[in-house]
Amino acid sequence: MNLNKLSYEMMIVLMGLFVVLVISTIISQILLRKNPSDVTQNIWMRIKSWWVMCIIFSLALVIHKTVSLVFMAFLCFIALKEYFSLIPTNRSHRLVYLWAYLTIPVQFILIYNGLYGFFIIFIPVYIFLLIPIQALIVGETKGFLHSMATIQWGIMFFVFGLSHLAYLIVLPGLDSTVSGASLVLFLVILTQANDVFQYISGKLFGKRKIIPKVSPNKTWAGFIGGVILTTILATILGPLLTPFSLLGMLVAGVYISISGFIGDVNISALKRDLNIKDTSQAIPGHGGVLDRVDSLTYTAPLFFHFTRFFYF
Repeated sequence: MNLNKLSYEMMIVLMGLFVVLVISTIISQILLRKNPSDVTQNIWMRIKSWWVMCIIFSLALVIHKTVSLVFMAFLCFIALKEYFSLIPTNRSHRLVYLWAYLTIPVQFILIYNGLYGFFIIFIPVYIFLLIPIQALIVGETKGFLHSMATIQWGIMFFVFGLSHLAYLIVLPGLDSTVSGASLVLFLVILTQANDVFQYISGKLFGKRKIIPKVSPNKTWAGFIGGVILTTILATILGPLLTPFSLLGMLVAGVYISISGFIGDVNISALKRDLNIKDTSQAIPGHGGVLDRVDSLTYTAPLFFHFTRFFYF
């Protein structure tokens, strides 16, 4: 299998990412030995999980384009499955869930072949119109609205939204320096860094809550700190990973940080409605897959269309 050709700039960013992980590991071990507690243990669990996630993500990006797409399709599947395991279901409509899962391979076949016109309408037009048919065939009207709405909501965010991350891989017209993989790396780093920046800024300076009924830990200081620090990071990584001008980098940083915040609190609202803390315990210290991709459900489609419209 041929490895994806990585630019020098992308290799530098990946190396920098792992240097940060090494430094974080050393610091966390020092804290754990000097002050063993539930907090320091949780920090160490999170860092170990970050190691696993970063290694898997990096391998998926560098090995081959097909491997990258398969990995992202699997991510959509796990996210959708986790979501369906949380929401109340109507057993008479269970075949509709099979239709929902089948949208994933079709969507990624469209991505693999670069069929943008069909990719962009397959789910929001065809699937949204076809999914109710199975329920209508069964003839069970009780819970019909709830089942259809929750299924379509899940497909929209966890298949359609996340699949835009995959389409970045196959965007045409990229030069030898910028690749689809580098755009994905840029987006994922900024999205995840924004979560960290908001958390740290909120802990250090946060007092006034921004939406206490949805996410009590979110503060204005955390939100503003996340926007500022993410935008700065965008101007650092932008010349290495994107075709953006300085203005484009600034806009991308603000765009990703704000949309990432909305994606985060969107899933927070879902969890509060279902009265759960984490969507699962799949990732030690981080909760479930949905807890990790919540921001990406917004940043992936919005960043993709921003990039495609202005630069391709």
